[in-house]
Formats: sequence, C-alpha cells, structure tokens
Amino acid sequence: MQEGTPVDATEHILKILVVRGADQENPVDVSILLEGREMFPGCGRTAKACTLLMGLIYALNLAYPPTLHYAFEVFQKLFLELVVVKMSPKVQSLKLKLLS
Repeated sequence: MQEGTPVDATEHILKILVVRGADQENPVDVSILLEGREMFPGCGRTAKACTLLMGLIYALNLAYPPTLHYAFEVFQKLFLELVVVKMSPKVQSLKLKLLS
C-alpha cells in the first residue's frame, strides 16, 4: 500500500495494517484494524502489532474470523505456544510436517 492511499476500514474485521512509504521497504505506520475501526495507530513494528492484536483478542474474548481461523490458530498454538493441548487436526498435521 502506498503512503497516502486511503483504506476502507469498515471492510476488515481483524487485520494488521502496514503502510509503506514510496521506497516500499520500511513501514511508515503499523496499526490494528478491529471490526472496522483503527486501533493503536503508530504501533511502530509489525511484531508489536501482532502482540497487541493477540492481547485484544484475549481481552475482548473475540472469535477468530472464519476465513482466518486456521491462520490465527497456527499463530496462537505453534508460534506463541498457547493452549497447545487443543490443536485442530489441520494444525497438528502442520506441526508434524514442520518438525520433521
């Protein structure tokens, strides 16, 4: 996304928005879109935005969007190692493939 390009936030349920400048290398701004509203503008780094997003999901007891359910489950259970006992079969299969 180019700097200055408008974003229709109402289309997004749960997303990390990374705005890049003209050089397309370093992010100019990183923020979280949550149910059509921009939350925490100016996060600075994508890793910090991921941490804040997971915190919001837990604090607000949000359900993962259906289209991103497995992506969030992999992030939560494989990378953050939270609630690793209750993995879906798809995530268990991915974990076995990654570890072999």
